[in-house]
Amino acid sequence: MQTRTLGNSNLQLSEVGLGCWQLGGDFGPIEPKTVEDIIVAALESGISFFDTADVYGGGASERYLGEHLSSRTPKPVIATKYGRGDGAFPDGYSLTHMRDSIKRQQDRLQTDCIDLLQLHCVPTEIMRRGEIFDWLRTMQQENLIQHFGASVETVEEGLICAEHKDLTSLQVIFNIFRQKLLDELLPKAEDQNIGVIVRLPLASGLLSGKFSEKTQFDESDHRNFNRDGDAFNVGETFAGIPFETGVKLAKQVEDRTPEGYTTAQMAMRWILDQPAVTAIIPGASSPEQVRENAKVSDLPPLPDQLHEELYDFYQQEVKQHIRGVY
Repeated sequence: MQTRTLGNSNLQLSEVGLGCWQLGGDFGPIEPKTVEDIIVAALESGISFFDTADVYGGGASERYLGEHLSSRTPKPVIATKYGRGDGAFPDGYSLTHMRDSIKRQQDRLQTDCIDLLQLHCVPTEIMRRGEIFDWLRTMQQENLIQHFGASVETVEEGLICAEHKDLTSLQVIFNIFRQKLLDELLPKAEDQNIGVIVRLPLASGLLSGKFSEKTQFDESDHRNFNRDGDAFNVGETFAGIPFETGVKLAKQVEDRTPEGYTTAQMAMRWILDQPAVTAIIPGASSPEQVRENAKVSDLPPLPDQLHEELYDFYQQEVKQHIRGVY
């Protein structure tokens, strides 16, 4: 497993991390033993970066990570988020609320100082006002957090956050179906030494090549109740593409998969080939999936010609189907 330095920090992240949304049960019920097996498989595969949030399973994801990682040596890097929980979103943000939330997160994660705290898709206007970044600096000064970043929904939000020179990272939706970031945001992040963490590298599983138009999801899975953006931002599920359309487009990506890669591995390798990217955080529902994802770090970069083909594919076949602002 290769590692990369996260932006202006001293944090070393495994190129492939583990997205831990599913560990909270938000993709359907999950047994504690399965959670443990997934985390152990990640560690055995060289994964040293875990991404979670206070709202994943109402704190369950953070508790699992605290239980299984707090005593590990060397200690893995854990990034969590603030901003979507009760009392905060959409307009209840304050320094006191942030501090209290962080202290509860520290208890669940079993740590005295959070490695990386990210704003969690807070409203654009809140970020534009800028006060919330001063509160993050106060949390740093109080040694409650080591570094801060922001998880955003749109290029505009990413550019707003990038105006803060001490921002360590941006977490973004970026994949073969969502290439708009290549034009301005990723070059700016690279120029300003802001780390880029990529969520939804497989567009909620579309780019795994395992779905068909008849695929059904558990009632508690966001891919069921948010497939059209009814519960939260439309672009957060299936990259904003209607599911049936996404399945057809994914078949075209599968047809371009080179020998030696699965479709999912090619899609993730495509992201890691971008120089601005620090790490990807695919989720996993089984230890086997974790191990397959981790192998991407050791695969060679994709040919330049394939990168050009996939960019043309996005421009000509994909981007017109993306719903919502991104």
